[in-house]
Amino acid sequence: MAGQNRRAVAFFLSGLLCLSSLLYTQRPAQAAALPAEQLVPVGHTIGIKLFAEGVVVIGLAEVDTGSAVLTPGADCGLQVGDVIEEANGKGVESSEHFAALLQCGGVVELAVTRGEQELTLSAEPVQGADGTWRLGAWIRDSMAGIGTVTFYDPSTGTFGALGHGITDLDTGLLMPLGDGAVMNSSVKAVKRGAVGEPGELKGNFDLQHDLGELYANTERGVFGTMDKCELVSGEALPVASVDEVHTGSATILSNVSGDGVEEYAVEIVRVLDTSNVQNLLIQVTDSRLIEQTGGIVQGMSGSPIIQDGKFVGAVTHVMVNEPTKGYGILIENMLAEAGR
Repeated sequence: MAGQNRRAVAFFLSGLLCLSSLLYTQRPAQAAALPAEQLVPVGHTIGIKLFAEGVVVIGLAEVDTGSAVLTPGADCGLQVGDVIEEANGKGVESSEHFAALLQCGGVVELAVTRGEQELTLSAEPVQGADGTWRLGAWIRDSMAGIGTVTFYDPSTGTFGALGHGITDLDTGLLMPLGDGAVMNSSVKAVKRGAVGEPGELKGNFDLQHDLGELYANTERGVFGTMDKCELVSGEALPVASVDEVHTGSATILSNVSGDGVEEYAVEIVRVLDTSNVQNLLIQVTDSRLIEQTGGIVQGMSGSPIIQDGKFVGAVTHVMVNEPTKGYGILIENMLAEAGR
């Protein structure tokens, strides 16, 4: 994949559950719904690595030149959340590559994406006290962590995970996807959730073998393809329509220990606004899961929800002050973003 020549990234093992939607909203051009009458619910954790298209500005800073303190990034018009895609006509491949492009000094023409706008900004880096040319901008080019695969479609090789997007920790905006991949993982430890303190899954990752590639990072999930899903252990289920989902008993599939996926009892407490990303209010009722995790924890995001033998949706968020409760997204809303 194109990102293999990038620098190694650190894995944020606190999971991706609370990153409810990554760097700026960049919906894929192919956002037609994925037609599916049956899907395989998965529920297994994965390691996710995502590389931005360009570099993302996550903060602006001062540069101490030794004789003055300057702000070249802010002065040229850069804003937090901007994506720098080119510098003097050269595509920006990573944070290190962008820093190298500044070292010639002089004015640098930046091709910047801001939301749906495409801008050209003229920046003039300044030399810091250490002799390095600096722009006065904190940037990020990649993120990684642990999440859960929601579904796999054997007919197309498409998978969906998380039920929400991957967002930058500093800006809260969707990470613009350049390329990315998913890897097998197993859960090595669990920090139990408590009131005011979300729990988390901690995982081991197979860094030598990619299971599949990502093609979209959206507010309703991350999506990609696998030639063969090695994580599947069950059979395909019918996809529930919105009007078939109701309050009452349901189950979720989650991987909260080692490599095993288990089914746990939950209650759909309320069906909320079906047009947004938090469609279901759910409560964990299974004493086994509560004993292991305290309820819903970071990294369980994407766990499939099953009701009446049909595939209903996925767990997405925990209620911080009530860790046995959380939100889910309808599978129909995930599929609406999963088209290629």
